[in-house]
Amino acid sequence: QLVESGGGLVQVGGSLRLSCAASGRSASASHMAWFRQAAGKEREFVAAVSRGGEIYYADSVKGRTAVSRDNGKNTLSLQMNSLSPDDTAVYYCAATPRSAFFASRDHLSAQSSYSTWGQGTQVTVSS
Repeated sequence: QLVESGGGLVQVGGSLRLSCAASGRSASASHMAWFRQAAGKEREFVAAVSRGGEIYYADSVKGRTAVSRDNGKNTLSLQMNSLSPDDTAVYYCAATPRSAFFASRDHLSAQSSYSTWGQGTQVTVSS
């Protein structure tokens, strides 16, 4: 089970830190990622961390976003800075089944790679 927290209302240019807590099993055996879905749009990839620590970002958030995982605490975090209204969405945490140590960006950015999803947390950026 994955549970996200940290969403809310933030002003343009502000920052937000999202957290995802995994329970029921160790997340260290999985790749983990953040996806988001804006109203009326398809869910899209935001950032991912492989078991081996490789990190990938979507171009839309690169340079102002940092994803990290703490295997000891079974958590995944997403620090987002310089937020704009385009970042308004429901943010989802996701985990793959038990996986090999490394994976390609194509694999980690594909929704179909993930078998466990959180319920989502709303992020709203107001101007």
